Amino acid sequence: MSVASLKMRSWLFAPGDSERKMTKAVEGSADIVLFDLEDAVTTENKSLARQTVHDVLTAHVAHRARMWVRVNPLDGPYTLTDLAAIMPARPGGIMLPKVVGRQDVERLDHYLSAFEAANGIAIGSTPVIVLITETAEAMFHTGDYKGAPRVVALTWGAEDLADSIGASANCNPDGSYRFTYELARSMCLLGAAAAGVTAIETIQGDFRDLDTLKTRAEQVRRDGYRGMLAIHPAQVDVINAAFTPTEAEIAEAQAIVDLFAANPGVGTIGYKGGMLDRPYLSRAEHLLRQVGRA
Repeated sequence: MSVASLKMRSWLFAPGDSERKMTKAVEGSADIVLFDLEDAVTTENKSLARQTVHDVLTAHVAHRARMWVRVNPLDGPYTLTDLAAIMPARPGGIMLPKVVGRQDVERLDHYLSAFEAANGIAIGSTPVIVLITETAEAMFHTGDYKGAPRVVALTWGAEDLADSIGASANCNPDGSYRFTYELARSMCLLGAAAAGVTAIETIQGDFRDLDTLKTRAEQVRRDGYRGMLAIHPAQVDVINAAFTPTEAEIAEAQAIVDLFAANPGVGTIGYKGGMLDRPYLSRAEHLLRQVGRA
């Protein structure tokens, strides 16, 4: 399965030191499973986690394209050791956390090329999703990823960003994000659009509140996000549904495309008592491409 054909609605984290949880995640309905060698694994368990991730990757070859790994950040001592352990098992992709800017992606590209060459993997074939808002400095570089090697998606994080700036909280009393974190969400979306890659929403920490998850996922899809990170299997089906266009949306998009096709050369056209211009056509075509009906 190529990256282009891989669905990217739900990205489910599973701790790299738990074979049971990783296997359960692979057997579930998440579009992509993220085996985590970073935050979910203590320092003393990282060596065990690397071997466990390697073994799970090797044991589920049929799901290889769906199995990605979050390695440790480049500003620490673990990234190369992570890659040395997991690349022989050919993960579907890599998540790079705590990125400061494009230079980190380019550095990872060099590392991956070396490990691909050493393990008989086509050079450049391992895609990357980047966490681009986890430090204060990174916020100033969210628009720098156009043409960055290997990058197919951008996502953002609120917890590490709060730590980076010394905030005691990142949410308002009603649970909504405070301004700085809404800004991070917007900058990630704009950065992904500028780079021509997929924007992925950050996690919802309360995995029991599926109603709020549904509302939030539907809202960010309307904003332009195309998928969301998950921390629990219970969140996956809600996310998949929220980021899947409905039959009514597909029919509406097809009607708009057909209307413009029947009136070539027209810039604006009447539709259901209103007027549509070319941006409406572009959005309709994009939605149809999402579901393979372009």
